Amino acid sequence: MTPLKAIMIGAGQRGNSYAPHAISHSDDLKFVAVAEPVEVRRNAFAEKYDINEENRLNTWEDVFARDRFADVVIICTPDDLHFGPVMAAIEKGYDILLEKPISPSPEECVAVAKAAEEKGVKVIVCHVMRYTPFCMAIKSVIESGEIGRIVTIVHNENVGHIHHSHSFARGNWRNKKESSPMILAKSCHDMDMLQWLVGKKCLRLSSFGSLTYFNKDNCPPDAPFRCTDGCAVADCPYDARKLYLNSKNDWFRSVAVGRFNSTDEEVLEALKTGWYGRCVYQCDNDVVDHQVVSMQFEDDITAIFSMSSFTPETSRSIKIMGTKGQIKGHTSSKNIIVTSFITGETREIDASSTGGHGGGDAGIMTAFVRHIRGEKVDGISDATISAENHMLCFAAEESRLDNGRVIEL
Repeated sequence: MTPLKAIMIGAGQRGNSYAPHAISHSDDLKFVAVAEPVEVRRNAFAEKYDINEENRLNTWEDVFARDRFADVVIICTPDDLHFGPVMAAIEKGYDILLEKPISPSPEECVAVAKAAEEKGVKVIVCHVMRYTPFCMAIKSVIESGEIGRIVTIVHNENVGHIHHSHSFARGNWRNKKESSPMILAKSCHDMDMLQWLVGKKCLRLSSFGSLTYFNKDNCPPDAPFRCTDGCAVADCPYDARKLYLNSKNDWFRSVAVGRFNSTDEEVLEALKTGWYGRCVYQCDNDVVDHQVVSMQFEDDITAIFSMSSFTPETSRSIKIMGTKGQIKGHTSSKNIIVTSFITGETREIDASSTGGHGGGDAGIMTAFVRHIRGEKVDGISDATISAENHMLCFAAEESRLDNGRVIEL
């Protein structure tokens, strides 16, 4: 089968999470161009995917200055830089895979969904949780009727204290004006997943949360602005020297330096000059480190979502309580436990997987290609559905900032 011709816009961490599908499934996808302003990233991507020199472009504007020359565009620019390229791609008639969120602006989210519908192009938003074996297995049990009607859901997103320090205190998503609120940047996955699992509309919600710990009030006495400036706090779990230099974590190191396979010298220089060497209590971060959302859906279904950064690992857990049984699962164990109220029996479902986001990165690529080729794909996260589910995030942030006021959707 002839592979779809693809253009990658934004060859950073997320772009390089989706792109390997073109290697493992060469009949599905072939990259013919890349647009990336950072030269070392641009060239590394182009070399890996055998892109010729004339199609190694600096900006997304360079892509859309040309007549359409591919089938699909994958957009993995920073959150606040999604709207321009996605609207240009829609205008050119490209089908699109768009990294979440659609936009930090509710008006822009609606505009993207409306433009895609009017132009007749497919825009799939990367709510990768839907495409994991874990979530698909849960959805299958719900649809089978085994637990009856859903009554209540309790869902926890365990961000992980180290992950928070990296992405939401020091990193790209630390400041809601520069990216988006935490509930959108991190948890639009979860709002989307809840609405998808319930299969009903959310009618109203309220939310509470704050930035409690990762701030100057909790900075150790005499801690310098940078960990590399002789910080002597021995028991700090967020010491950048340990996390980025000594641990050899290539994800952390590549983000700090701006490319993969960096040397210790390059990492140390990045810590001395860049964002990731700063004391985690002295950054310009303002996003919350914990938040809870209470939701009421149609048919009197209630759900509680809790996001907390104060966990030892990055994971998710969920309990779905129905009229005939219960589903319980945790992504760290990858086992789903289904209990029947009728028989009293309990069974386990193996939802193990490999790859990024619990198999979701690979899963969405397979679904995307099938969808573009016209195959029926259940539960596809198109722009219209995603925009609706983003509104839960915007409403939750509005409620949080207004003392938990109930927001009618």
